[in-house]
Amino acid sequence: MAKSHSYRMRVKENVRMTDPACEDVVVRLALSPQHGHVPPFEAGQYVRIGIPGVDSLAPAYFAIASEPAHSDSYEFFIKCHGGMAHYLCGAEVDSELEVDGPMGKGFGLDKFKGADVYLIGVGTGIAPLRSVWRYIIAHREQFGRVAIYAGFMTPLHRLLTDELDTLGEHRIEVSVSLEMGHESWDGPIGYVQHAIEADAPEGQNAVACLAGMSAMVDACTETLQNLGFNEGRILLNY
Repeated sequence: MAKSHSYRMRVKENVRMTDPACEDVVVRLALSPQHGHVPPFEAGQYVRIGIPGVDSLAPAYFAIASEPAHSDSYEFFIKCHGGMAHYLCGAEVDSELEVDGPMGKGFGLDKFKGADVYLIGVGTGIAPLRSVWRYIIAHREQFGRVAIYAGFMTPLHRLLTDELDTLGEHRIEVSVSLEMGHESWDGPIGYVQHAIEADAPEGQNAVACLAGMSAMVDACTETLQNLGFNEGRILLNY
């Protein structure tokens, strides 16, 4: 695991990800170091972001969404509500931030070579999973079946639609569930654990990476255990 560092970074990009008609705003924030490369990290790790010289707004933690081998910037997906998240959603290009990390255990897939991998997340929980699937693409021959189960509230809340649509080229299956469907939507409706239960993936030689709200994590953990997944192969990144 990478040793934690404290350093200054600048905003490289700040781009809205959710549909303009969506009431919930999620941005993709890219931060680049002032000098050299970003500290190395493991897929699933996170950093703490604060504002230099400002104590009135508490720093907050955000999962890294970029590929671990990508060394010139960190990317994040941030939902714009409250505190530091709200500030970051309005941060202008070249503005300076203070970053601590990387932190956390990450998902640590190196010890699961040869296994099937299931990535399960909802909303901005897809951020650390993106880091994982980009790692897997670079090491695709080391894993068996790879499938992603992503959940969003409505079609307007979907993130990374174009990127998810290309993952089939890398033999990565994608299932997107919506809590509330639409007349043009022909995919699963409901929660991600329902999609997993319907597909009933084989858990004997598999590992699952979960990211999202605690209620979703608990429900998916129970579903996976019922399907034969060993508790030690259901991974969280913190």
